[in-house]
Amino acid sequence: MSHLGIDIDFYFLLTIYPVVGLFIVEIICRVAKIPSWVKLVAQGIICVGFGIAYVTLIVAHWITAVVLLALAFALFYQARIAKIKPGQSIY
Repeated sequence: MSHLGIDIDFYFLLTIYPVVGLFIVEIICRVAKIPSWVKLVAQGIICVGFGIAYVTLIVAHWITAVVLLALAFALFYQARIAKIKPGQSIY
């Protein structure tokens, strides 16, 4: 048992959930041929949602939440670049 009061298998699931969400958005956007900036915004929203949930709903996972919010910032930045200059975006 860890010092946070959760088991390692539950913590492993907490790290998998955002990844699964990002992959699901990626697959849906590729199949539906949705523009990359929309995909990146949706993935950023998912990261923000999980970041907030990890601080408020579950035992406070501050480091995980900060990493997810940093990833969301990077995704929003890439979405902005993909919308302004579609040729420069590699996503």
